[in-house]
Amino acid sequence: MSEADRQRWNARYQEGAGAREPSSFLRSLEQQLPRTGRALDVAGGVGQESLWLARRGLDVTCVDVSDIALERAAASAREAGLSLGLRRLDVEQEPLPPGPFALVLCLNYLWRPLFSAFAQVLAPGGLLVFAQPTRSNLTRHAHPSARFLLEDGELPGLLQGLELLSYTEAWTEEGRHEARLVARR
Repeated sequence: MSEADRQRWNARYQEGAGAREPSSFLRSLEQQLPRTGRALDVAGGVGQESLWLARRGLDVTCVDVSDIALERAAASAREAGLSLGLRRLDVEQEPLPPGPFALVLCLNYLWRPLFSAFAQVLAPGGLLVFAQPTRSNLTRHAHPSARFLLEDGELPGLLQGLELLSYTEAWTEEGRHEARLVARR
């Protein structure tokens, strides 16, 4: 990601972008997710999913390219009395933090080369939770643009070294067409 991209994300987060509640998809997996161990939230933004995972007992590292997003995540963690590991990281240029992680979460961020890294940082039996809009989303929404969308049916083929546990591709209750999966190392 270029410096201009990082500045664009900083500007978006400075203007207040970023959800306040964790993803409904993540919350729907509550019974399947670990309650102990390390978790990595890739492109975690303002940390709403990271905080939710930390409340469950996980030792969470949230990485994002935006300084502003990470500052907001730190403030939210302090306010909630939770500990988060926060690291500015351009995952398109730098490797993921070393594992092993019991859980890797990547929601609403697509960088296809990451799929080879996910298996490397997951602990044996660790879970990958991933969700991203597909090209069908463009029939109702102009954003994200096609360059940031999965092709319909593409997601399962991106997995490397992981066992697919669940996969859906459909319109969500939030009105987006998303591919969602849970996989295990």
